Amino acid sequence: MLRTLLIGFISLTVLAPATVAHADPTLAEIEAQLKKQNDDLELTIENWNKLNIDMADSQAKAAELEKHVNEANDGVQAIAIEAFKSNGKLRNLNAMLNATSSGSLIDQMSMLQQITHQQQKSIEEYRAAKATLDQTIAAQNTQKADYENQRKKIEGDVKKLEDLQKKAKNAGSTKVTGASYNPGTLPAVSGNAGAAVNYAKSKLGKPYVYGAAGPNSFDCSGLTMAAWAAAGVSLPHNAASQWSKVAHIPRSALAPGDLVFYNGLGHVGIYVGNDTIIHAPHTGDVVRYASVSVDSIYGYGRVK
Repeated sequence: MLRTLLIGFISLTVLAPATVAHADPTLAEIEAQLKKQNDDLELTIENWNKLNIDMADSQAKAAELEKHVNEANDGVQAIAIEAFKSNGKLRNLNAMLNATSSGSLIDQMSMLQQITHQQQKSIEEYRAAKATLDQTIAAQNTQKADYENQRKKIEGDVKKLEDLQKKAKNAGSTKVTGASYNPGTLPAVSGNAGAAVNYAKSKLGKPYVYGAAGPNSFDCSGLTMAAWAAAGVSLPHNAASQWSKVAHIPRSALAPGDLVFYNGLGHVGIYVGNDTIIHAPHTGDVVRYASVSVDSIYGYGRVK
């Protein structure tokens, strides 16, 4: 009996699974996770920037359309007041009394009907357009509410990223911020491109802050937007929208002032010559020089 129990105990000991030891992630794994979180977060931020652009555009169009609707309403109200003062028969009588001939009577009646028809048609068109735009704005406001939640998520993700950056630093990583980069002797640049490049140079060392476009902090598209604004050129605060505004060029044509787009339009920097860009990399970093090949290149663009 004792022998049987001992055999059973030994068998259970052999068959029982050992506790799996979870090894701490390696530095390479931490750095890979850090890069993925940076890329994912920046793409989310650029989408958030794009929504803000769309919202502002729709609201501006709505305000302009509202102005036209009010003007059309004023015209219709004026006709309504005139009609109230004299009903259809009296209006016809007034036209007859004021007519100098049968021809002028027909002309006056026809013009009266035409004005009324045109005003009514205009107000209907404006109201239809306004209703459509109101629906767009309502949908975007719903999306804006979603993005307010997304903003809170972004802030949570930023905190997680900062914690991961600390972990990477403690593990000896040198990739938490961009590596020190010597651009060498950069070419002198004149004209609008020179104004944009010089602005970007003046912001070296300024911190990355999502949604910011200067003067003391920037995200990636905020920096390129502000740089070209210094040259009198308006660009949207979104990498993908900036891509749609520039002339697409090959790398062989790249010149200072051109924009370089990365990571599926999730990031953008400004080329300053000598295979160098200036960009605002990501949370926890600052505006800095980097190699033009700092990340996965999407394309190159020249500001029109």
